[in-house]
Amino acid sequence: MAIRLGDTAPDFTAPTTQGTINFHEWLGDSWGVLFSHPKDFTPVCTTELGYMARIKPEFDKRGVKIVGISVDPVDDHHRWVKDIEETQGTAPNYPMIGDPELKVAKLYDMLPAGAGETAAGRTPADNATVRNVFVIGPDKKVRLVLVYPMSTGRNFDELLRVIDSMQLTAKHSVATPVNWTPGGDVIVLNSIPTEEAKKRFAKGVTEIKPYLRTTPDPSV
Repeated sequence: MAIRLGDTAPDFTAPTTQGTINFHEWLGDSWGVLFSHPKDFTPVCTTELGYMARIKPEFDKRGVKIVGISVDPVDDHHRWVKDIEETQGTAPNYPMIGDPELKVAKLYDMLPAGAGETAAGRTPADNATVRNVFVIGPDKKVRLVLVYPMSTGRNFDELLRVIDSMQLTAKHSVATPVNWTPGGDVIVLNSIPTEEAKKRFAKGVTEIKPYLRTTPDPSV
């Protein structure tokens, strides 16, 4: 079953490099990022896992938990961690799910039901669709889904920007414009009449068009 924005993120229990987790229980009241990898000891993912470890404090500041998943056993993950630390300078400091029976990959619609029941003998090309990022809100609803090709490394700085936007817009009645970064002007939702918006947003409202009204970032 395809996972769409607004769906409840499927719950699961799985082994990780930091012990067994029940996903929903592990998330608690936090935001979460689940990012997947087609195979251990793959080059692009090695760079991604190392970079994510380096910028994890930025996710921590935003109250976001990180968990990785690869369709290999946890023992393989532990061996891979050594390579990641050696080549990228930082070892993963977040749990990595082992999914050797492909259960989570199927649950999140990254692999079809007929993909088999074991990761053994599968190549990265067999698992090419397991290159997703899911951002999950404190309500356990899926807020963002990104799917990348194997040849393209993911931009986790952009992921932080999107989380900043989602956390801001979840709290205030605004949207963020193209290329927005924290501190930039935001867009007043069309559901709010202009006169009401002027009362609600103390920093002022600029009406560019009746349907395009901006206000300074209310979180600053």
